[in-house]
Amino acid sequence: MESDKYYIMDVDTDGKSIYCHHDLMGELLIPTHKHEKSQLLYTEGGIVYVKTQTQTYFLPARHFMWIPGGVLHSIHPSSEDVMMRNLYFPKERKDHSFYLTEGIYPVNDLLLQMMLFTNRWNGNLEAGTRNFTIASSIKAILPEICTVNLSLALPLPKEERLIKVIAYLDANLSENIQFSKLAKEFGFSERSLHRLFQKDMGMSFIQFFTIKRMLKAIELLLDKKLPVGEVAMAVGYNSLPTFSNTFLKVLGQRPSDYLKRIEILKK
Repeated sequence: MESDKYYIMDVDTDGKSIYCHHDLMGELLIPTHKHEKSQLLYTEGGIVYVKTQTQTYFLPARHFMWIPGGVLHSIHPSSEDVMMRNLYFPKERKDHSFYLTEGIYPVNDLLLQMMLFTNRWNGNLEAGTRNFTIASSIKAILPEICTVNLSLALPLPKEERLIKVIAYLDANLSENIQFSKLAKEFGFSERSLHRLFQKDMGMSFIQFFTIKRMLKAIELLLDKKLPVGEVAMAVGYNSLPTFSNTFLKVLGQRPSDYLKRIEILKK
């Protein structure tokens, strides 16, 4: 690991404190590392990919990721202009089950205002201080307000034949890909390709391809160069209502609403 040059070396220096770090990334990689404290990671100004040993998570604006303590992960911002806001919480014996699982969640207005309150904090927040109490309340409300763990993660394929199939999907997201033709293209029967997706990826082709398309749609929306209708077409949807409904199902909000709120913390 080459993480010694990063602030993350300071996270566990005081096992009882809540550690806070808000800063402009200025880097395109935080190498693989882990810490005993659990991490609440919120980002602004772009997209962040968080890679664990089994999955790649996609963290878009106005969402946060919860990373339990002890999980090996690396962080890959989409640009050097990404702002990362981090709170690291010590484990507690009676922690709610929410805190034991990795997950990505939308930030509602209540949590947004509480995160805004932490803007000027940095370093260890010691137990008994006012800021520690406020940060603790942020952690405490998460199981109450974060009821849907969004499916913004994709497993990493291990089977070489499937790696080639997924590379093809990546290059053709705008096409109306039929599963039967995809199977034939790569020398599978429909049944064998379906089984391979389930065995290697733990999800169906439809689930995988839908998430792939929505992640690309988020990238295009954040880029702000295309209207929503053209974004829909760029990820293979000829019907804007169908695209909007799928986006709502995966992200918990419609693309138009998402666009309105992604930069709220910059104000």
